Amino acid sequence: MDIKQLRYFIAIAEEGSLSAAALRVSVAQPSLSQHVLTLERELGVTLLERSPRGVSLTASGEVLLAHARAITGSLEQAVEAVRQSGAEPMGEVTFGLPSSVSMVLSVPLAETTRLELPKVRLRAIEAMSGFIQTWLEDQSIDLGLLYDVSAVRHLTHTKLMTEELCFFSAPDNWPFETAPGTPVKLAELQGLDLILPSQHHGLRTMIDRFTKASGVTLTVGTEMDALSQIKIMVSRGSAHTILAPAAAQDFLEREELVMAPITDPQMVRPIYLVRNPAKPVTKASRELERVTLSVILDLVQRGIWKADQGTMLAED
Repeated sequence: MDIKQLRYFIAIAEEGSLSAAALRVSVAQPSLSQHVLTLERELGVTLLERSPRGVSLTASGEVLLAHARAITGSLEQAVEAVRQSGAEPMGEVTFGLPSSVSMVLSVPLAETTRLELPKVRLRAIEAMSGFIQTWLEDQSIDLGLLYDVSAVRHLTHTKLMTEELCFFSAPDNWPFETAPGTPVKLAELQGLDLILPSQHHGLRTMIDRFTKASGVTLTVGTEMDALSQIKIMVSRGSAHTILAPAAAQDFLEREELVMAPITDPQMVRPIYLVRNPAKPVTKASRELERVTLSVILDLVQRGIWKADQGTMLAED
């Protein structure tokens, strides 16, 4: 059995037809059939069920297909890693970013990557933390930022910073006698109409954790997982919300939203840079990680991203 036979077998399984697979891999159909027969004799099993409508996999064929995909995938990763080990980093790097982080990080990161790493293709994917965690686990992405790593101990992670969650309102819908910017106690939010992400969202999970520990019950009139829509509704005076300042930087700059820190307790969350150690680390991904840290540090130091530096940023 060799890698060529495995690739031929994958083509047959995916096409469901020897003739279609022969066209795909540019091999004569009789030769392709012979490769399958050779595999079946070598393994001592039947891999394909043949019928006038094409071919389908037997149970043994399904097992071989899974391993064939893993083997060919690993080989392709090895080839790509070797190619990228040269002097200049190159290739695609996929980075999973939570929505609130993407608001402040994605554009400066993309611009800096284009300048410093011209042969690296950044693919930034904005998604909820749960999806990012899944993609890290199945090796669909190279890097990800997560708020909670309690369930991903098998992944490598480094704390970058801690950011504070704040109360947000439209300027003409401010509910307190104190001015915006003046800290408000978490208990003071009771009774206010809030719009928050659903309970499947990492931000909501964290907010619920703080309120439960403090014995505070919030009134959540609307649940919405789209960050942009939450900000629009709050800016129109439809409700209030709780967000990290970085997530609403655009609305704050346009003075469409105002905010106040929350105290008793202070609501903070850590941000971690996460990798899957099982996924090969390319030179391009290492360099993108370096650029990411540099961009984040600059945003924090300039006050654009309001956060306290973590271990990696402090050592940078």
